[in-house]
Amino acid sequence: MPPNAIAQALLNSYARDGGINHLDGPNLPSQDTVAELARDLMHVLFPGYFEAVALKQEDVPPWLEGILTKIQTRLGTEIEKCLSFGGDADPAANAARITTATLTQLIEIRRIVQTDVTAAYTGDPAARSFEEIILAYPCVLVVSLQRIAHVLYQHGVPLLPRMFTEFGHERTGIDIHPGAQIGSHFFIDHGTGVVIGETATIGNHVKIYQGVTLGAKSFETDTKGEPIKGIKRHPDIEDHVTIYAHATILGGTTRIGAHSVIGANVWLLESIPAHSIAYYQDTNLIVRPRQAKEAALAGADGLDWSI
Repeated sequence: MPPNAIAQALLNSYARDGGINHLDGPNLPSQDTVAELARDLMHVLFPGYFEAVALKQEDVPPWLEGILTKIQTRLGTEIEKCLSFGGDADPAANAARITTATLTQLIEIRRIVQTDVTAAYTGDPAARSFEEIILAYPCVLVVSLQRIAHVLYQHGVPLLPRMFTEFGHERTGIDIHPGAQIGSHFFIDHGTGVVIGETATIGNHVKIYQGVTLGAKSFETDTKGEPIKGIKRHPDIEDHVTIYAHATILGGTTRIGAHSVIGANVWLLESIPAHSIAYYQDTNLIVRPRQAKEAALAGADGLDWSI
Protein backbone atom coordinates (compact mmCIF):
# COMPACT_ATOMS: atom_id res chain seq x y z
CA MET A 1 0.00 0.00 0.00
CA PRO A 2 1.53 3.38 -1.01
CA PRO A 3 2.13 6.04 1.67
CA ASN A 4 -0.73 8.26 0.52
CA ALA A 5 -3.16 5.34 0.81
CA ILE A 6 -1.87 4.52 4.30
CA ALA A 7 -2.25 8.17 5.29
CA GLN A 8 -5.84 8.22 4.03
CA ALA A 9 -6.63 5.00 5.91
CA LEU A 10 -5.23 6.51 9.10
CA LEU A 11 -7.27 9.70 8.60
CA ASN A 12 -10.35 7.53 8.25
CA SER A 13 -9.36 5.74 11.46
CA TYR A 14 -9.00 9.07 13.27
CA ALA A 15 -12.49 10.05 12.18
CA ARG A 16 -14.03 6.66 12.93
CA ASP A 17 -12.24 5.45 16.09
CA GLY A 18 -12.33 8.12 18.78
CA GLY A 19 -10.99 7.91 22.30
CA ILE A 20 -7.28 7.89 21.49
CA ASN A 21 -7.24 11.08 19.44
CA HIS A 22 -6.39 14.43 21.02
CA LEU A 23 -7.16 16.82 18.20
CA ASP A 24 -8.29 20.44 18.67
CA GLY A 25 -7.95 19.98 22.45
CA PRO A 26 -5.78 21.86 24.94
CA ASN A 27 -2.02 21.50 24.57
CA LEU A 28 -0.82 18.55 26.64
CA PRO A 29 2.43 18.35 28.63
CA SER A 30 5.45 17.23 26.65
CA GLN A 31 7.08 13.92 27.57
CA ASP A 32 10.45 15.21 26.37
CA THR A 33 10.16 18.36 28.49
CA VAL A 34 9.09 16.38 31.56
CA ALA A 35 12.09 14.06 31.10
CA GLU A 36 14.41 17.06 30.90
CA LEU A 37 12.76 18.58 33.98
CA ALA A 38 13.22 15.32 35.89
CA ARG A 39 16.91 15.23 35.05
CA ASP A 40 17.41 18.91 35.95
CA LEU A 41 15.61 18.48 39.26
CA MET A 42 17.91 15.58 40.14
CA HIS A 43 20.86 17.90 39.44
CA VAL A 44 19.41 20.45 41.87
CA LEU A 45 18.73 17.85 44.58
CA PHE A 46 22.23 16.33 44.23
CA PRO A 47 24.54 19.14 42.99
CA GLY A 48 27.82 17.95 41.54
CA TYR A 49 26.78 14.32 41.08
CA PHE A 50 25.45 14.32 37.53
CA GLU A 51 27.47 17.07 35.84
CA ALA A 52 29.76 16.22 32.92
CA VAL A 53 32.41 18.53 34.42
CA ALA A 54 33.16 18.74 38.15
CA LEU A 55 31.19 21.49 39.89
CA LYS A 56 33.28 23.76 42.13
CA GLN A 57 31.91 25.52 45.20
CA GLU A 58 32.51 28.99 43.76
CA ASP A 59 30.57 28.08 40.62
CA VAL A 60 27.45 26.88 42.47
CA PRO A 61 25.58 30.23 42.86
CA PRO A 62 25.50 31.14 39.12
CA TRP A 63 24.94 27.50 38.13
CA LEU A 64 22.03 27.17 40.55
CA GLU A 65 20.42 30.44 39.49
CA GLY A 66 20.62 29.40 35.85
CA ILE A 67 19.19 25.91 36.28
CA LEU A 68 16.42 27.11 38.62
CA THR A 69 15.40 29.80 36.14
CA LYS A 70 15.21 27.17 33.41
CA ILE A 71 13.23 24.78 35.62
CA GLN A 72 10.81 27.47 36.79
CA THR A 73 9.99 28.53 33.23
CA ARG A 74 9.46 25.03 31.87
CA LEU A 75 7.73 23.66 34.94
CA GLY A 76 5.33 26.59 34.95
CA THR A 77 4.53 26.01 31.29
CA GLU A 78 3.85 22.29 31.78
CA ILE A 79 1.72 22.88 34.90
CA GLU A 80 -0.32 25.48 33.02
CA LYS A 81 -0.95 22.96 30.24
CA CYS A 82 -2.11 20.41 32.80
CA LEU A 83 -4.39 22.87 34.58
CA SER A 84 -5.91 23.94 31.26
CA PHE A 85 -6.56 20.30 30.46
CA GLY A 86 -8.26 19.94 33.83
CA GLY A 87 -10.54 22.91 33.23
CA ASP A 88 -8.89 25.33 35.67
CA ALA A 89 -10.48 28.78 35.55
CA ASP A 90 -7.15 30.67 35.76
CA PRO A 91 -4.42 28.23 34.70
CA ALA A 92 -1.65 30.81 34.21
CA ALA A 93 -1.96 32.37 37.68
CA ASN A 94 -2.43 29.06 39.43
CA ALA A 95 0.48 27.49 37.53
CA ALA A 96 2.76 30.30 38.69
CA ARG A 97 1.64 29.82 42.28
CA ILE A 98 2.06 26.02 42.22
CA THR A 99 5.46 26.28 40.51
CA THR A 100 6.77 28.58 43.23
CA ALA A 101 5.33 26.38 45.97
CA THR A 102 6.87 23.24 44.43
CA LEU A 103 10.33 24.75 44.02
CA THR A 104 10.20 26.07 47.58
CA GLN A 105 9.59 22.48 48.75
CA LEU A 106 12.92 21.38 47.24
CA ILE A 107 14.66 22.39 50.47
CA GLU A 108 12.52 19.99 52.51
CA ILE A 109 12.74 17.31 49.80
CA ARG A 110 16.54 17.54 49.92
CA ARG A 111 16.43 17.04 53.68
CA ILE A 112 14.32 13.90 53.42
CA VAL A 113 16.10 12.33 50.43
CA GLN A 114 19.31 12.58 52.41
CA THR A 115 17.67 10.26 54.95
CA ASP A 116 16.81 7.89 52.09
CA VAL A 117 20.46 7.78 51.01
CA THR A 118 21.51 7.17 54.60
CA ALA A 119 18.98 4.33 54.87
CA ALA A 120 20.41 2.72 51.74
CA TYR A 121 23.95 2.98 53.07
CA THR A 122 23.12 1.52 56.49
CA GLY A 123 20.67 -1.03 55.08
CA ASP A 124 22.85 -2.57 52.38
CA PRO A 125 26.19 -4.14 53.35
CA ALA A 126 27.21 -4.03 49.68
CA ALA A 127 27.06 -0.21 49.62
CA ARG A 128 30.54 1.29 49.66
CA SER A 129 29.76 5.02 49.63
CA PHE A 130 27.05 7.64 49.33
CA GLU A 131 28.45 8.38 45.86
CA GLU A 132 27.75 4.81 44.74
CA ILE A 133 24.22 4.99 46.12
CA ILE A 134 23.34 8.32 44.50
CA LEU A 135 24.86 7.44 41.15
CA ALA A 136 23.84 3.81 40.85
CA TYR A 137 20.98 2.81 43.18
CA PRO A 138 17.60 2.90 41.39
CA CYS A 139 15.68 3.82 44.55
CA VAL A 140 17.37 7.23 44.71
CA LEU A 141 16.00 8.34 41.34
CA VAL A 142 12.52 6.93 41.69
CA VAL A 143 11.88 7.94 45.31
CA SER A 144 13.32 11.44 44.84
CA LEU A 145 11.10 12.07 41.82
CA GLN A 146 8.09 10.59 43.62
CA ARG A 147 8.60 13.07 46.45
CA ILE A 148 8.53 15.95 43.95
CA ALA A 149 5.55 14.44 42.13
CA HIS A 150 3.72 14.08 45.46
CA VAL A 151 3.91 17.86 45.95
CA LEU A 152 2.31 18.40 42.53
CA TYR A 153 -0.29 15.72 43.33
CA GLN A 154 -1.18 17.51 46.58
CA HIS A 155 -1.74 20.71 44.59
CA GLY A 156 -4.20 18.87 42.36
CA VAL A 157 -2.15 19.06 39.17
CA PRO A 158 -3.40 16.45 36.68
CA LEU A 159 -1.17 14.37 34.38
CA LEU A 160 2.22 15.81 35.38
CA PRO A 161 2.75 13.92 38.67
CA ARG A 162 2.22 10.58 36.93
CA MET A 163 4.55 11.61 34.13
CA PHE A 164 7.31 12.34 36.64
CA THR A 165 6.92 9.00 38.42
CA GLU A 166 6.72 7.18 35.09
CA PHE A 167 10.08 8.70 34.12
CA GLY A 168 11.52 6.91 37.15
CA HIS A 169 9.46 3.75 36.57
CA GLU A 170 10.62 3.18 33.02
CA ARG A 171 14.26 3.50 34.11
CA THR A 172 14.12 1.40 37.26
CA GLY A 173 11.13 -0.94 37.11
CA ILE A 174 9.86 0.63 40.36
CA ASP A 175 6.30 1.96 40.07
CA ILE A 176 5.27 4.34 42.87
CA HIS A 177 2.11 6.38 42.48
CA PRO A 178 2.61 10.10 43.23
CA GLY A 179 -0.25 9.95 45.73
CA ALA A 180 1.56 7.51 48.05
CA GLN A 181 2.70 9.09 51.33
CA ILE A 182 6.24 8.07 52.26
CA GLY A 183 8.11 8.84 55.46
CA SER A 184 11.82 9.37 56.02
CA HIS A 185 14.66 6.83 55.71
CA PHE A 186 12.90 4.84 52.97
CA PHE A 187 15.00 2.21 51.18
CA ILE A 188 14.02 -0.05 48.30
CA ASP A 189 16.74 -2.69 47.90
CA HIS A 190 17.26 -3.86 44.30
CA GLY A 191 13.79 -2.60 43.43
CA THR A 192 12.71 -4.21 40.17
CA GLY A 193 8.99 -4.95 40.14
CA VAL A 194 8.03 -2.92 43.21
CA VAL A 195 4.52 -1.44 42.96
CA ILE A 196 3.13 1.05 45.51
CA GLY A 197 -0.44 2.27 45.03
CA GLU A 198 -1.96 5.73 45.25
CA THR A 199 -3.42 5.58 48.76
CA ALA A 200 -0.63 3.63 50.44
CA THR A 201 1.11 5.22 53.41
CA ILE A 202 4.62 4.26 54.48
CA GLY A 203 6.12 5.27 57.80
CA ASN A 204 9.70 6.07 58.73
CA HIS A 205 12.61 3.62 58.49
CA VAL A 206 10.85 1.19 56.15
CA LYS A 207 12.82 -1.17 53.94
CA ILE A 208 11.35 -3.20 51.09
CA TYR A 209 12.87 -5.55 48.54
CA GLN A 210 12.28 -6.28 44.87
CA GLY A 211 8.88 -7.41 43.67
CA VAL A 212 6.92 -6.10 46.66
CA THR A 213 3.35 -4.94 45.93
CA LEU A 214 1.36 -2.59 48.13
CA GLY A 215 -1.86 -2.85 46.19
CA ALA A 216 -5.66 -2.88 46.25
CA LYS A 217 -7.86 -5.91 46.94
CA SER A 218 -10.45 -4.88 44.38
CA PHE A 219 -12.09 -1.80 42.93
CA GLU A 220 -15.39 -0.55 44.27
CA THR A 221 -17.71 0.45 41.44
CA ASP A 222 -20.66 2.80 41.11
CA THR A 223 -24.14 1.97 39.77
CA LYS A 224 -22.77 2.15 36.21
CA GLY A 225 -19.98 -0.30 36.97
CA GLU A 226 -17.29 2.40 36.84
CA PRO A 227 -14.46 2.39 39.43
CA ILE A 228 -15.04 4.85 42.29
CA LYS A 229 -12.13 7.27 42.46
CA GLY A 230 -10.48 8.73 45.53
CA ILE A 231 -11.25 6.06 48.14
CA LYS A 232 -8.69 4.35 50.36
CA ARG A 233 -7.57 1.19 48.55
CA HIS A 234 -3.97 0.48 49.56
CA PRO A 235 -2.31 -0.61 52.81
CA ASP A 236 -0.59 1.36 55.57
CA ILE A 237 2.94 0.39 56.60
CA GLU A 238 4.02 1.66 60.00
CA ASP A 239 7.54 2.61 61.15
CA HIS A 240 10.53 0.24 61.12
CA VAL A 241 8.93 -2.44 58.94
CA THR A 242 10.91 -4.72 56.62
CA ILE A 243 9.14 -6.39 53.68
CA TYR A 244 11.08 -9.09 51.87
CA ALA A 245 11.06 -9.91 48.16
CA HIS A 246 7.81 -10.51 46.26
CA ALA A 247 5.54 -10.06 49.26
CA THR A 248 2.06 -8.79 48.36
CA ILE A 249 0.05 -6.69 50.81
CA LEU A 250 -3.41 -5.63 49.69
CA GLY A 251 -6.31 -3.54 50.87
CA GLY A 252 -7.17 -0.10 52.17
CA THR A 253 -7.88 -1.34 55.70
CA THR A 254 -4.74 -3.49 55.92
CA ARG A 255 -2.13 -2.15 58.34
CA ILE A 256 1.30 -3.60 59.06
CA GLY A 257 2.24 -2.75 62.64
CA ALA A 258 5.52 -1.09 63.55
CA HIS A 259 8.71 -3.16 63.86
CA SER A 260 7.19 -6.06 61.92
CA VAL A 261 8.85 -8.31 59.35
CA ILE A 262 7.01 -9.66 56.29
CA GLY A 263 8.76 -12.66 54.77
CA ALA A 264 9.39 -13.30 51.10
CA ASN A 265 6.40 -14.27 48.92
CA VAL A 266 3.90 -13.66 51.73
CA TRP A 267 0.36 -12.73 50.62
CA LEU A 268 -1.47 -10.56 53.18
CA LEU A 269 -5.04 -9.29 53.04
CA GLU A 270 -5.41 -8.50 56.75
CA SER A 271 -3.63 -6.33 59.30
CA ILE A 272 -0.96 -7.65 61.62
CA PRO A 273 -0.05 -6.06 64.96
CA ALA A 274 3.19 -4.33 65.83
CA HIS A 275 6.28 -6.47 66.49
CA SER A 276 4.96 -9.36 64.37
CA ILE A 277 6.55 -11.66 61.85
CA ALA A 278 4.70 -13.18 58.89
CA TYR A 279 6.16 -16.04 56.86
CA TYR A 280 5.28 -19.35 55.22
CA GLN A 281 5.96 -22.69 56.86
CA ASP A 282 5.42 -25.20 54.08
CA THR A 283 2.21 -23.81 52.57
CA ASN A 284 0.82 -22.34 55.79
CA LEU A 285 1.00 -18.64 56.57
CA ILE A 286 2.35 -18.05 60.05
CA VAL A 287 1.82 -14.71 61.79
CA ARG A 288 3.25 -14.53 65.28
CA PRO A 289 4.89 -12.05 67.66
CA ARG A 290 8.59 -11.48 67.23
CA GLN A 291 10.56 -12.76 70.17
CA ALA A 292 12.99 -10.51 72.01
CA LYS A 293 15.98 -12.46 70.74
CA GLU A 294 14.78 -12.18 67.12
CA ALA A 295 14.26 -8.45 67.48
CA ALA A 296 17.75 -8.05 68.89
CA LEU A 297 19.23 -10.00 65.99
CA ALA A 298 17.26 -7.87 63.55
CA GLY A 299 18.58 -4.59 64.88
CA ALA A 300 16.57 -1.45 65.48
CA ASP A 301 15.21 -1.32 61.93
CA GLY A 302 14.59 -5.03 61.37
CA LEU A 303 17.26 -5.13 58.68
CA ASP A 304 19.36 -8.06 57.55
CA TRP A 305 17.45 -10.61 59.57
CA SER A 306 17.01 -14.10 58.18
CA ILE A 307 13.65 -15.75 58.82
